[in-house]
Amino acid sequence: MTYPDPTLFGHDPWWLILAKAVGVFGFLVLTVLAAILIERKILGRMQMRFGPNRVGPRGLLQSLADGVKLALKEGLIPAGVDKPIYLAAPVISVIPAFMAFAVIPLGGEITVFGHRTALQLTDLPVAVLYILAVTSIGVYGIVLAGWASGSVYPLLGGLRSSAQVVSYEIAMALSFAAVFIYSGTMSTSGIVAAQENTWFVVLLLPSFLVYLTAMVGETNRAPFDLPEAEGELVGGFHTEYSSLKFAMFMLAEYVNMTTVSALATTLFLGGWHAPWPISIIDAANTGWWPLLWFTAKVWMFLFVFMWLRATLPRLRYDQFMALGWKILIPASLGWIMIVAVTHTLSNEGYQAWITTLIGVAAVLGAAAAVLAWRRLHARRLRRSAEPPTPAADTGAYPVPPLPERTREQAHA
Repeated sequence: MTYPDPTLFGHDPWWLILAKAVGVFGFLVLTVLAAILIERKILGRMQMRFGPNRVGPRGLLQSLADGVKLALKEGLIPAGVDKPIYLAAPVISVIPAFMAFAVIPLGGEITVFGHRTALQLTDLPVAVLYILAVTSIGVYGIVLAGWASGSVYPLLGGLRSSAQVVSYEIAMALSFAAVFIYSGTMSTSGIVAAQENTWFVVLLLPSFLVYLTAMVGETNRAPFDLPEAEGELVGGFHTEYSSLKFAMFMLAEYVNMTTVSALATTLFLGGWHAPWPISIIDAANTGWWPLLWFTAKVWMFLFVFMWLRATLPRLRYDQFMALGWKILIPASLGWIMIVAVTHTLSNEGYQAWITTLIGVAAVLGAAAAVLAWRRLHARRLRRSAEPPTPAADTGAYPVPPLPERTREQAHA
């Protein structure tokens, strides 16, 4: 198994850099085309109906037909929009979605026409922070689209999106902190190398669950698709968009889904490492095989996105924000403290079973405290909701309590 040498990045010939950039772009576009078709097929099967089955053999050309249809539709621009910002918003939304994939490792080292290179466009010492920064820029496209449309519902969708991203990016970043502690680096290729023996999904399961929830909220997907809730906001931030401008927002959504899925694969599922027991084979993690394992893991997360959309109803906005601020963020902070303590004890020479026992005891203690608080809170609510004790039965006709009357009202 050969890991990319950090000194390789930035020293490839120009044609190889260009080929890798085009390859990443093609990988994302093909994944989007396939994901749209497969999602419609899966939703159809889960809802006991057929998905697309008319365009091409078994409907395989449906995504291509939809793209052509959107390209040929008339692009309408409403009269009351801020035209420069209105036109720039889809571009601002889609470009960061592609840029974030530049530091995702798709495999180990390979040889292309005699040149040794990594199946990764580039890497940075703070690559994960770069992904956070770039994906944060993408939300400006949604906010500006809602603001520039000159309509109330898109504006509400843009405001919802900004609050949503701020809330769930905090939880997402906190879930990364535990990974940084265990791997000792923020480089994506370094994080993959640190999972050669044990994937972080095993060691850092709470961080993985927090990230899994936050990535759905970050990409505005059901049940967290509140910025475009058609039942409340007609269509949300893209209500006034049509033709290719709407297609760019749709492209950005699916590319962001692919990016967060690839990041989850990199941080928690060993990246391009083959799953056990295939990893026992020496050749499983060499050559072009890692690209196959990486793609399979990414598609596993994409299936989870589609499954959630088919099964869960949309949350109320207050429930959604409470989930982020009252559950995910406090849980992440507590888990980081546990990880930091156990990892420090392990570095100090304590045995693995001792640190594991301390970590499990801390998690169980926190869970018990939360359950006890919820039970006390529920008991208080039940007491406050209990009806008042009825008065003693005097045989008279029951009369509801009357408001006090002043002497002047009584004589009137």
